Amino acid sequence: MKLDQIQIRTIDAKVGLNIIDSNQIIRQPRAQQQIEQPAAILQIDSEPAKLLVDSSRAYRDLGLYTNRESIEKFASDGRQKGLEGIGRRASQGRQMMNIGKGKSSVIPDIAKNIANPPAKDIGITWKPSVGSVKIKYVPDHLNINITRQDPRIDVQIGKVVHDYTPGDVTGTMLQYPSVETTVIKGE
Repeated sequence: MKLDQIQIRTIDAKVGLNIIDSNQIIRQPRAQQQIEQPAAILQIDSEPAKLLVDSSRAYRDLGLYTNRESIEKFASDGRQKGLEGIGRRASQGRQMMNIGKGKSSVIPDIAKNIANPPAKDIGITWKPSVGSVKIKYVPDHLNINITRQDPRIDVQIGKVVHDYTPGDVTGTMLQYPSVETTVIKGE
């Protein structure tokens, strides 16, 4: 005995897909940066060292005077010598007044004193005298002041650029599915 056969024939569905890819662009522009470093402020105050030498006394010891001192000294010395001369003349005049009183040797005594003055001290003297030059040293003074300047930093951050285009998928049926069955009779 023969059985009937069923023959099944199927047709697959065919789908056509239209795909548009998504697109994403992300850009970060470089930051704009400006850095400036101002110079530090430097202040230097200084007073130079001084060496003060006062040799005026040494010059005076050597007989070197300023014009004013010279005039004052010569005026003082002249006055002193004038007064000494007046005193000596007065003394000699008093001695001469004694000629009539029995002193006959007055004039020869006066002449002897003039011809042979008293001895002067001839000791050794140092010119200029020791310690006549005065020296004074004033040290220098240095003051350094530094004022630091902070750097100036200016940063402009670039804004992120984000472009996004979404993707899309569309589908179309190119072939619909179907199932066909046929019965074949067995004989």
